[in-house]
Amino acid sequence: MNVLRDNNLETKVKNLIRNFSLMILCYFLFFIVLQFLSVFIFELDLQKYEQIEILESLKENPLKFIFLAAIAAPVIEESIFRSILKPSATSLKIFICAILYLFGLILIPENAHWALKYILLLGVLALIYYAMGELIPERYYRRACYWLHRYYLIIWILGAIIFGFVHIYNYVDTFQLDLVLFLMIFPRIIAGYFFGKIKLENKGMIWPILMHSMNNSLVLIFVLPFTLSHFTWS
Repeated sequence: MNVLRDNNLETKVKNLIRNFSLMILCYFLFFIVLQFLSVFIFELDLQKYEQIEILESLKENPLKFIFLAAIAAPVIEESIFRSILKPSATSLKIFICAILYLFGLILIPENAHWALKYILLLGVLALIYYAMGELIPERYYRRACYWLHRYYLIIWILGAIIFGFVHIYNYVDTFQLDLVLFLMIFPRIIAGYFFGKIKLENKGMIWPILMHSMNNSLVLIFVLPFTLSHFTWS
């Protein structure tokens, strides 16, 4: 890991592109190894699990899906998994708001309009963020930051692993694990590693969010036309 000494925006953007390119390269290397294992060592049924619900969501409301994949998911997931990685007081408050967001999703009825739901949640969380700044003394944030900074390496790697395992639910309704499922989520562990890396190097929450959005948007560019045409003709 190369922590940037230069706070120049151009340097950070170049580092973002560099890490994104390395992540894509790791994806390619992983899929080459996976293909080798599938053909020569294991008889892997890589079609065993499919993201049916995600594809159905894409078919039913493409605009909502694009918003969730390219904007909402990167913001929320990075706020949960990377905000406590060498945090500041600001990112600690963001982490707490992200956890409360998950509870908010449970409380708001599923049939509520998706745009109104996210606007409501954003407004409530903005008030909570402000209240935490006013009600909780700064020294408590400093203590928490000091402790979390000491264990940043554990938080970085563990966060990447948990980030990957959470995506098991893209394929199954209840938690389960076998070799095929693990191989399906392994690219997410790779992504989680690089999202943490860019956060540490560029020293800011915006960078893993941008990289996460770039990752999801790249997938959308390839998947969206094919999926929509497939559902149109089927």
